[in-house]
Amino acid sequence: MISVILAGGYAKRLWPLTTSIAKPLLPIGDRFIIDYIMDKLLELDEVEKIIVSTNMRFKDDFEKWAGRYSPRANLELMYDKSYREEEKPGAVRALSDIVSNLEDDCLVLAGDNIFTDDLRGLIAKYRAHDATIVGLYDVKDLHLAKNYGVVSVGDDYRIISFEEKPRWPRSTLVSTGIYLFPRSVFPKFREYLGAGHNPDEVGRFIGWLIDKEPVYGYLLSGEWHDVGTYEEYRRASERFHIFVKGSS
Repeated sequence: MISVILAGGYAKRLWPLTTSIAKPLLPIGDRFIIDYIMDKLLELDEVEKIIVSTNMRFKDDFEKWAGRYSPRANLELMYDKSYREEEKPGAVRALSDIVSNLEDDCLVLAGDNIFTDDLRGLIAKYRAHDATIVGLYDVKDLHLAKNYGVVSVGDDYRIISFEEKPRWPRSTLVSTGIYLFPRSVFPKFREYLGAGHNPDEVGRFIGWLIDKEPVYGYLLSGEWHDVGTYEEYRRASERFHIFVKGSS
């Protein structure tokens, strides 16, 4: 299994904090957001290689960061050609380019994700269904759910609807930006893009995919934070660093 960390965005909602630093390289305690993601991946025996997809603007910063993982991690950095928000290809297009050269299943994580679940349950669910799995979290608040990709599920957490930032959420289950794709799905990225669909939000690809084949959700346990705003960054800094230290 290959893992891809999507880290090519420019985090405009966090400007000016992220005008000179990539969001995954923001500090949480004495480490970076992406380091906590790496911890989760490095404890999974199934993950044989980790690819970080980013841009040219933060190339030097990511290369300096990646040096700390050599040689213990099979880590590769891949860059799109953008230096600005207006030039970026979008997460779906970047992912499509990457998986077109892969011959193994792909675990994809948004680079601003911070969570405590070890993902072994997600992988087990994938093995049971041999279908795309989406990591879900229950935010338990319909108003809060408006900020995310909202999911409705049927039996065995099969996803029956997926809406990005809906005005009227159907549930409090949201996508965490964690996906496990089988190889059979890879050609569908190009099919989706070829039809002129949104190239940036992976959730919109999922919304398109559920009409074509079964896609299942896996409910993450523990803590989860999507670091998209100053407030969420502050909350993640306070809460997650405590969990890492082993306290509650």
